[in-house]
Amino acid sequence: MAHEHQHQHTHDHQHEHTDIDWAEMAPLLQAQAELYTPLHEHALAWLGKKQTEPGLIVDAGSGPGIVSCLLADAFPGARVVAVDGSEPLLEMARARAERLGVADRFGTLTGELPDIMGDLEYPADLIWASQSLHHLGDQRAAIAAYAERLVSGGTLALVEGGLPTRFLPRDIGIGRPGLQARIDAMQEEWFTEMRAALPGSVAVVEDWPALLTAAGLKPSGTRSFLLDLPAPTPDRARTVAAATLSRIRERFGDTFDATDRATLDRLLDPDDKASVHHRTDLFVLAARTVHTAVRSG
Repeated sequence: MAHEHQHQHTHDHQHEHTDIDWAEMAPLLQAQAELYTPLHEHALAWLGKKQTEPGLIVDAGSGPGIVSCLLADAFPGARVVAVDGSEPLLEMARARAERLGVADRFGTLTGELPDIMGDLEYPADLIWASQSLHHLGDQRAAIAAYAERLVSGGTLALVEGGLPTRFLPRDIGIGRPGLQARIDAMQEEWFTEMRAALPGSVAVVEDWPALLTAAGLKPSGTRSFLLDLPAPTPDRARTVAAATLSRIRERFGDTFDATDRATLDRLLDPDDKASVHHRTDLFVLAARTVHTAVRSG
């Protein structure tokens, strides 16, 4: 996740324009998730205050496992299972768990969500699904499948929505002001096409608490968390900004007018002092929203 999401699941889409190669995106996925660590830590601390110590946590659509390992750190008594459709990303997750010393209570499961959840050895106390649900055609059915895999009193935490990430001010001194707002509009159109191209795609009103309620769960809270890295940003933020804008440039190509294409090219040119590699006004500001619900029966 619409925006440049930390995408975490695989599908064979019908349109090349909306196709996503998750393994190819691995470096960006990892860099993004690491940059977002403060946001995730705050979200998990909030979740921990609402959640009794879980025995089994499932990260549904885990990608390279950055948040999976944060879950292991936040809940030291839990076993964490990272679930994803991309084996190369899960290899990264296992290696990360090994490096961080949590491999003894860390496992992975490869397969298509939500069906693969049926292969869990036992129900979960906490299912965390961060910006992965919207890559499943029937989101309502997926939520119901997740609910069925929770123990009584277990929690489903969906990370969906929030705000587009901002890297630059409205007027950056080159090109036409408002570039990121125009990118947002293109991303929203792309997101709609991506959703429509998914196998079994079903349109739903994105009222997440209502969808959780429809699955028999009791909503227990919604809260947004902020990532605020003011200028001047660290090099890792510049790396993510450059990779994100580069992917946008590749994805939308000629959709941009000549002025915006030229502006993007300058922003991505390491030899240009106006690029994201050198700008003193580059920042990172983003919000992610977590919706939680509990299985009562």
